[in-house]
Amino acid sequence: MILEMKVPSPGESITEVEIAEWLVEDGDYVEKDQAIAEVDSDKATLELPAEESGTITLKAEVGDAVGVGEVVCLIDTSAEKPEGGTISETSEATPQEEAPEKKAVKEETPKKESYATGTPSPAAKKILDEKGIVPSEVKGTGRDGRITKADAVEAKAAMGTPTGGNRGETRSKLSMLRRKVAERLVAAKNETAMLTTFNEVDMSAIFELRKQYKEEFKEKHGVSLGFMSFFTKACIRALQMFPAVNSMIDGKEMISYDFCDISIAVSGPKGLMVPVIRNAENLTFRGVEAEVKRLAIRARDGEITVDEMTGGTFTISNGGVFGSMLSTPIINPPQSAILGMHNIVERPVVKDGAIAIAPVMYVALSYDHRIIDGKESVGFLVTVKEALESPEEFLMDGDIKKALEL
Repeated sequence: MILEMKVPSPGESITEVEIAEWLVEDGDYVEKDQAIAEVDSDKATLELPAEESGTITLKAEVGDAVGVGEVVCLIDTSAEKPEGGTISETSEATPQEEAPEKKAVKEETPKKESYATGTPSPAAKKILDEKGIVPSEVKGTGRDGRITKADAVEAKAAMGTPTGGNRGETRSKLSMLRRKVAERLVAAKNETAMLTTFNEVDMSAIFELRKQYKEEFKEKHGVSLGFMSFFTKACIRALQMFPAVNSMIDGKEMISYDFCDISIAVSGPKGLMVPVIRNAENLTFRGVEAEVKRLAIRARDGEITVDEMTGGTFTISNGGVFGSMLSTPIINPPQSAILGMHNIVERPVVKDGAIAIAPVMYVALSYDHRIIDGKESVGFLVTVKEALESPEEFLMDGDIKKALEL
């Protein structure tokens, strides 16, 4: 029996996927539920498992865009599993096995000399090489535009003509995920009235808390006490105080949420991923850190699902891990705001009328000015700054051990 394997729907609104990699070869014997391919949707990379055991025939190539419901391979379920190998015995003498021989013959065929426009003769090439002139800079007068010895002798190096070194280039197709990210970023710039406001945060209090409690926290909870839990909880507090920032536009209506689904931007092997921490307002410091770790690992390992990246009412992006000092983050549509974290650098600050050295982070809030006014955006960022500089008072209700569950 020949089974047609079709592309399953990876999620709502996704109509096609791209074959990122075949994990098996044409003619292989595959087991039921064995991963046979990786496919890219515009939101995530997913594995495609074999629906039955049998010999597989591929019907799509790497890089092909195939619609949901289209056939990507055939599985001959009547084929028996070969002994001591994965290649089906029925695939002997198939065109696939003959292909290498044909390829070898093709490679042995001598190439004809090219007389394309701009091709130098051997003598001309030697002269051009000595002058350090690339053939593309010379107009040939020979047959079919070929560069002659006379052309090379008369040629002069143009000002700024590169000499020596490699000047090659490579061209590769963007993955569907990367293309979708690009479309969304351009749309965010073109379709929103995006502005960015900045501030700076003295991280001294958080540094002291982490220095004093991070070992005990990790020993008890199995996760590190990082910066993300402080920033997440500071943003939640600010979102509750400035609900317009936790809103989005839908046509002529503004939708505001009474929950905080915080998207966190993480770098994965396929590019930028933005998994969501659901109902972050209900999580403790331990809960936030555990969820951030879980989602980051899944994104890094390529296991993140579409559902885990769908939704979100506000985004936090941490460019500081890559050394960014300052940036203007782009809104993650259809959200209306995004907070950008940056690197922490010791800077001179004024405390109690005297200059002191403190760990300082610049923070940026990009927002959609169509529904968020300057007063709200600045107030939001000041509220975040306030909470981060006095976490015991504003994020822990004055009881550090209770907040950290120690």
